[in-house]
Amino acid sequence: MQRKQQPERRGKGYTKKFRFPNIKPGADSSLKKVFATIGVPEKRPFVPDSYQSRAVSAIDRGDCLVTAPTGAGKTWIAEQAIRKVFQKNGKAWYASPLKALSNAKFDEFSAIFGRENIGILTGDRKENPEAPIIVGTTEILRNQLYDAMHRGEFLETDFVVLDEAHFLGDEDRGVVWEEIMIYLPDRIPILMLSATIGNAHQIARWLASIRERKCIVIQEKKRPVPLYPLFFHPSGTLLPLLSEKAGKGKKKLNKKVAAYINMKHSPYLSPPGRLPPFGKILKVLRKYNLLPALFFLKSRADCDGAVELCHENIIRDNHRQTAIKERIAELAQQSPHIFQHQQLDHLENLAVGAHHSGQLPSWKILLETLMTEGYLDAVFATSTVAAGVNFPARTIVLLNSDRFNGREFLPLTSTEFHQMTGRAGRRGKDHIGFMVVIPGKFMDIPLIAQLTTSSPSPIFSQIKTTFSMVLNLLLSHSPNEIEDLLKKSFASYLIFEQNQKKPKRKRFDVTQNFLREDFQNHLNFLIETGYVTEAGHLTDDGEWASQLRIDQPLLIAEGFKLGLFPDNDPSLMAAMITLFVNERESDDRFDKSDLPGSFISTFFRVKSGLMPFAELMKDRGFMVRPLFIRPSLTIYEWSRGKPWEQVLETSEMSEGDLAMLILRTADNLRHIRAIYDVFPSAAKNAATAIELIMREPVITYYG
Repeated sequence: MQRKQQPERRGKGYTKKFRFPNIKPGADSSLKKVFATIGVPEKRPFVPDSYQSRAVSAIDRGDCLVTAPTGAGKTWIAEQAIRKVFQKNGKAWYASPLKALSNAKFDEFSAIFGRENIGILTGDRKENPEAPIIVGTTEILRNQLYDAMHRGEFLETDFVVLDEAHFLGDEDRGVVWEEIMIYLPDRIPILMLSATIGNAHQIARWLASIRERKCIVIQEKKRPVPLYPLFFHPSGTLLPLLSEKAGKGKKKLNKKVAAYINMKHSPYLSPPGRLPPFGKILKVLRKYNLLPALFFLKSRADCDGAVELCHENIIRDNHRQTAIKERIAELAQQSPHIFQHQQLDHLENLAVGAHHSGQLPSWKILLETLMTEGYLDAVFATSTVAAGVNFPARTIVLLNSDRFNGREFLPLTSTEFHQMTGRAGRRGKDHIGFMVVIPGKFMDIPLIAQLTTSSPSPIFSQIKTTFSMVLNLLLSHSPNEIEDLLKKSFASYLIFEQNQKKPKRKRFDVTQNFLREDFQNHLNFLIETGYVTEAGHLTDDGEWASQLRIDQPLLIAEGFKLGLFPDNDPSLMAAMITLFVNERESDDRFDKSDLPGSFISTFFRVKSGLMPFAELMKDRGFMVRPLFIRPSLTIYEWSRGKPWEQVLETSEMSEGDLAMLILRTADNLRHIRAIYDVFPSAAKNAATAIELIMREPVITYYG
């Protein structure tokens, strides 16, 4: 796992006798005027920005793609558009990529339009599904489109908002956004909102080409709160990162920062593998009124470790400390597990916390609420918090110019950079926001300077064929019609645009692209295994398997066909379904004699029973994940009522990862519940299993 970054430098900063710098708060004299602008803006009556008014007007004339910086008021545009539909007794759908974001929008829109007029559909929550305004996840909207096409009915909505539209380019989930855009009837206008799309006009041209209605692009590049980049010198002195004398376009580094970089042995705040003294850093930021701050760190362990280095940040105002404790107690009333959290003391006494995917959902929501309401000085987070969560601060602090993408460290892209810096400066709370760069081994300062003036990166098609997609499209389309649908993909359009720039003899044959071949491979396997007829129609097994809109529908469907899953033990059902949810390598070294007999016998029956089918899938070129026993045992113990702490020990996971495993298992069980007509006992079993595993501290309560 090599970082794609500047080579390691050897010097006194990397010797065993590392000498920590003596950090004394200081600031370059040129910053005096900048810091003087810090403050809270006066409250004024709301007046929409020009781009907001233009977007609301554009929605009446076609589809609309709005790109504007984080915090620029894109949600207001959606609110006005939904209001127009609502006032005409129409229906609207607001789709977001995250359950947490959907929950937040549900509360926000309930306050605006009345709770009786808002429904929410996220898998975990299903409330008021017949309401005129629905908020939910994109996967739920895509599934509703599948159902509408199958029944030959219109989707019951008159307007669709796709929030965080840059997820179209997400490697794992972008296919869902693209499917929605392809399947959505032309009569239903789309409003797409994003802060980070570099090729908005290209996407608009694609949509116009497949939807027979124009797509209007509304772009706003001006931040609602200006961003000022700073450099934190290891001495504790704050410097402007960029030279004010530089002209438009590329920005030059401040000469003092450039001099630091060019030093033969430039000092750092900490040696490799060690975190810097965050308590002292916070002291500097506090002196110049730069708090609250959001620190972006490379790993969960670093976030947790950073909190431990903030003991100097003790709250000295008794009234403030009391207010924080009272607010935490109020927010945690329905999630009492929070009171056992190992970082609660840091939250209450130091006003700092760690936010990452290893934390429970209730803890992350608590931190987001406290930070947004102004109770905290700092939150240490991984870059995942940059996308989709309303989590602003006066200052964001960068310690690395690279980011781990799940496989390797790569330099930050302009899109990732803009998502992170978009959290700096709170509209209505700040006149100015700040980005502070901390030097270190994995900080490429010239790259950060370059990114400050770069545009967001273009996004590309991530469409891919899945068995669930093929099964669901065959409910309402012939194979030839599905191939025509795939020709409408963004990927095909990108090839088409490339062809227009090439001589005719060098053009690609769009009709023979990889999508067609991939679809045909999936179709052939479904025919071979009895889910589709030779004529391209779903068999009875294909019909019910299409309702398993999950990652591994065929393996689970095959398990039901072979009678491998228990239909009278909800705990065993939950445990066996977890086998197809877990994506993590697991240490399965157990003394099998210590495991419950019914569990171990069911596990081996499922594993051995599915082995021939799994081998066939691999022979045909399809990926099959190994089935690990530890995650399955973990869910078995949890569903049978074992305490959270004991189950956590069995899992060898972080709390957040275990919660996610449980939530995803529950999602899969909901799809099994949907095949009641064919497997009534299993469906009832799945419904009971959901109730057993969805309990405190996994579930997040909502007001």
